[in-house]
Amino acid sequence: MGMAGSAQGGGSGRRRHGRRPVMAEINVTPMVDVMLVLLIIFMVSAPLLTVGVPIDLPQTQAKSLDQDKEPLAISVDDKGKVFLQNTEIALDELVPKLKAVTDARGGFDERIYVRGDKKVDYGTVMRVMGRLSAAGFKRVALVTEVEQGS
Repeated sequence: MGMAGSAQGGGSGRRRHGRRPVMAEINVTPMVDVMLVLLIIFMVSAPLLTVGVPIDLPQTQAKSLDQDKEPLAISVDDKGKVFLQNTEIALDELVPKLKAVTDARGGFDERIYVRGDKKVDYGTVMRVMGRLSAAGFKRVALVTEVEQGS
């Protein structure tokens, strides 16, 4: 019995003093690994998020315009389909939907960008611009690419 008593009393004291102290350092290696993986994922996926309607824009030497927020873009693809932002829309529905969007964003003084594929019929782009002008939108800009070469 004496042995059991000394094992309980003495042993628990030794265990308590025999423990290693609590480690106050944080192992950052797993966190760095996760951050690097996330960085790679975002670097690969970021260019995919900015893709809109695929259009082959004409080239020009004009300077680019400054823009504060995401612009309102109307796109006309090579088949003559009209898109408001990235959503296909009928030409008859363009003005009412555009008015609703501009009213929600702050009125008619907002610039509207018209993107037309260089293979699209000139008349299709002019029909879109004519409807915008007739609806009272005065700040309409045509989007082009910077001219390459000489």
